[in-house]
Amino acid sequence: MTTKKFAPTRRALLAAAPAVFFAGAALAESTDVKVPLVELLAPQALPDVVEGKADAPIVIVEYASMTCGHCAAFHKEVYPTLKKDFIDTGKVKFILREFPLDERAAAAFMLARALDDKRAAAVDFLFAQQKNWAFTETPFESLASVVKQIGIGQAKFEETLKDEKLQQAVYAVAEKGSKFGVHATPTFFINGLRYDGRMDAAELPKIIADSVAKAAAK
Repeated sequence: MTTKKFAPTRRALLAAAPAVFFAGAALAESTDVKVPLVELLAPQALPDVVEGKADAPIVIVEYASMTCGHCAAFHKEVYPTLKKDFIDTGKVKFILREFPLDERAAAAFMLARALDDKRAAAVDFLFAQQKNWAFTETPFESLASVVKQIGIGQAKFEETLKDEKLQQAVYAVAEKGSKFGVHATPTFFINGLRYDGRMDAAELPKIIADSVAKAAAK
């Protein structure tokens, strides 16, 4: 595969994208913005991939970009604690939604979705491998090489990136997120209360407790 070969597909990705490409947030910051859960959890253009108990008392929705360094750091350094102490114990229901900051991120999300029920594992893998594909001189060629490790061969890679319906759905999820006030990644909603920026594992319990309390008071 060559960059020239896939140029039309990448131009199509950019043409389909809403104006939601912003720089990643550097510092965690709580806000006073709350989105009602019934609105936040309404059906999306792509079905939510839910981790944890369906009736967990705490709902965390993350808007992320596959090329966001802070998002990758969250999934490497913070998510294991979130999963062990909150998701696996039935306290938190976690949902990650697509908010691509660029065409590379959009393509990666499309490929993850192509794996259906393995999408969550694919997202974690692509975050872990981020430096090996997102920031190379030939990111699409590098991405094609990386996803072979999770069962996406060249034919599936090309077929997926040419899927305009899937492409549009990824951007529709991001566009709806922008209507909730998402302007950078990562952005979290904890029981509807928006929390902007990266999180620290040591501060996670306090962040969750404070956000839940604030959300309940609104």
